[in-house]
Amino acid sequence: MANTSKEILALAKQHSVEFVNFQFTDMLGIVKGVTQPVAELADSIEHGVWFDGSSVEGFTRIYESDMYLKADLDTWAVVPWTKGGRGCTARLICDVYMPDGKPFEGDPRYILKKQVERAHKLGYKFNTGPELEFFLFKKENGKLEALPHDTAGYFDMTTDLAHEIRQEMTHAMQEFGIHVEALHHEVAPGQHEIDFRYGDAVTCADNAVTMKYVLKAVANMHGLHATFMPKPIAGINGSGMHVHQSIFSPDGKTNLFFDPKDNYHISELAKQYIAGQMKHIQAMNAIMNPTVNSYKRLVVGYEAPVYVAWGQRNRSALIRIPRYTPGRDKAVRAELRCPDPSANPYLAFAVMLAAGLDGIENKMKPPAPVEENIFEFTQENADKHGITTVAKNLTDALEALKNDPVVRGAIGEFTFAKFFEAKTEEWNAYRTSISQWEIDKYLEIY
Repeated sequence: MANTSKEILALAKQHSVEFVNFQFTDMLGIVKGVTQPVAELADSIEHGVWFDGSSVEGFTRIYESDMYLKADLDTWAVVPWTKGGRGCTARLICDVYMPDGKPFEGDPRYILKKQVERAHKLGYKFNTGPELEFFLFKKENGKLEALPHDTAGYFDMTTDLAHEIRQEMTHAMQEFGIHVEALHHEVAPGQHEIDFRYGDAVTCADNAVTMKYVLKAVANMHGLHATFMPKPIAGINGSGMHVHQSIFSPDGKTNLFFDPKDNYHISELAKQYIAGQMKHIQAMNAIMNPTVNSYKRLVVGYEAPVYVAWGQRNRSALIRIPRYTPGRDKAVRAELRCPDPSANPYLAFAVMLAAGLDGIENKMKPPAPVEENIFEFTQENADKHGITTVAKNLTDALEALKNDPVVRGAIGEFTFAKFFEAKTEEWNAYRTSISQWEIDKYLEIY
């Protein structure tokens, strides 16, 4: 990684860069950016890149629209598909600032950084490892069709038409400095997963946003569309974003989630962290499952992580503790399974950490782990174990968010107000629309 303006300028010259994209995300996690000719790079690094924030979702009002981007020089990368030709372009991820030089309180990256800094002051380093699933859909005559690119299933090779495309996506991710660990076809037709190495939460959120950007671009080059929509096709598996989490010592050397004497090899601190997330999960759903469509994936009675329980072997529980491998103390972690890839990674990681820290600070105790298959539980069994569910729909999640000071406080009042307004409008638009299902079901018989 390059850390100085001088090194960045040398890299730009070395790779014959002509343009630089200064990137950030809006409240919803959509990549935004300002592109400048490379001749402006030195000045932009020193003084920032000014832009109008009034047109960005979740940003400022019109009368306070001037904002500027401050580049994180460690995120420098040359966009691989622009190399060697006219218009070679580099990318820098930026933080958003107000004219008075203060960080913009609604910048999702800043919101995560605040929670990470809070954890650091308590003596903790927060690591994450998200697993983003996605679909590849066909385009017919340039028009997107909800048709999977192939008919393959989990780990299939013979009918997997995207094997080489995933490899191309992986090469592109590696050019952005992302350490890819595995890539494979997922369960549903046209569904895939590319996993990258865990690390500190801000870097992993940067990588998750970059991954979405890269995969959409590479898919488009092949006449396909990559979508991170949670449930694009009824009747088949949706796409999740399972997030592996752990707390380390500030120097990154000691995994504070590990306890060699525990049956699951997890510490009391880890259990407190889990308890905090279980307590706040419905409010967290609004951020981690932020669309109407998210709750078409999170449905009771199907193989979806909707049950608020935890365990080791139990993939039907909300939080899973992956099995311990002797000698791999640093790999001990908790896997939160309900988030989906429509979430803004910065905000999602921020509320995960805030909820977990609340559990630690208040020394919460989780219920006993559940190892039975909860999918097969009757309501009586669920009640016996005290098992509840995640939010049932977006409006329930928003209501929980409104009434949860910990999760609401993690994103801040500014972002909460913008988010709540935007998502309430989304819910109202959904509930007042007429679907094709309703037409097919009711038009002729009533």
